[in-house]
Amino acid sequence: MDVDSQPLDVSSLTDTERRDWLRLIRSEHVGPRTFHMLLRRCGSASAALGALPELARRGGAVRAGRVCSVADADRELTDAQRLGVRLLACTETTYPSRLVQIDDPPPLLAVHGAIEALQRPMLAIVGARNASAAGQKFAQTLAHDLGDAGFVVVSGLARGIDQAAHRAALAGGTVAVLAGGLDRIYPPEHADLFAAITRSAGCAVSEMALGHTARAHDFPRRNRLISGLSLGVVVVEAAERSGSLITARFAAEQGREVFAVPGSPLDPRCAGTNGLIKQGVALITSAADVIDVVQPILGQWQPAMREPDADPPGIDPDTGERSRIVALLGPTPVSIDDLIRLSGSSPAVVRTVLLELELAGRLERPGGSLAALRG
Repeated sequence: MDVDSQPLDVSSLTDTERRDWLRLIRSEHVGPRTFHMLLRRCGSASAALGALPELARRGGAVRAGRVCSVADADRELTDAQRLGVRLLACTETTYPSRLVQIDDPPPLLAVHGAIEALQRPMLAIVGARNASAAGQKFAQTLAHDLGDAGFVVVSGLARGIDQAAHRAALAGGTVAVLAGGLDRIYPPEHADLFAAITRSAGCAVSEMALGHTARAHDFPRRNRLISGLSLGVVVVEAAERSGSLITARFAAEQGREVFAVPGSPLDPRCAGTNGLIKQGVALITSAADVIDVVQPILGQWQPAMREPDADPPGIDPDTGERSRIVALLGPTPVSIDDLIRLSGSSPAVVRTVLLELELAGRLERPGGSLAALRG
């Protein structure tokens, strides 16, 4: 887990703390990575909420970003309770143990259905929305066999391969990861599938607020959760520019296993999966191929312990340091290690400047270890 995104080691939240966490993650310019940095810097979500305007001002914001109000947070918590949705904090034992180890775990994960499914070993099956009949048939067989072997099948509730895998895995348990809020099912025609999942041995999860309609940039965020929940990701069909390949890339970055199902070289829907195989990804033709690889991992994997930060959080840079670090940034992404080396500042100071810029809406983070100025 990246040092910038490690959550504090705390126990279950009180109702007040959960509301403060919700307010913080729903505030403008605060994403999962920024949330964890703020929590570590300020010690609590309540203190972080109070610090947001000043940190944004230091980052060059013309106006402070919108801070989620108590009323808005209470409204979401009330709606969640009415819909049977629980908000799991990443510090709680009910939170999926593998997901908490990715670089930017959602501070709060909304869950509807059987939360117990999140504690079982999971494998993801993803693929083309315009999948072939053969591809959907294979996804169904694979999901059914993995379910019989005791695995929960994870996918994105999309058309094509995703829905085929979900439907075949209903009896054994399946997890649907949504790009929007849990009350904004996409595509709409999968409302029946969503209901079947949440009423059976599975559940649906999302990091987004209730009422949020998924936009294009929300799907890659969703994909990192699909891989983050799982021991491995199986790509059944994927074109050369496919969201499923994004999921495979996230899986590789997160240290998950990646598998690909070979397909006809004449079918463009298989170009991406065949390309993965050329790159050295494991070729599979049955559930047994997947199980043989992940079974040893089940006995070896242990949740990673949080390592202490190299530098204490909360160090405020002086004007010269801040200017020097900002001057090193531009529209081209640069690694944070390079910023530390070239600026001559400590990691804690560089992280603080990046935090200020992010809260001011001036920073882009194209990758966990990269940063660039907007515009």
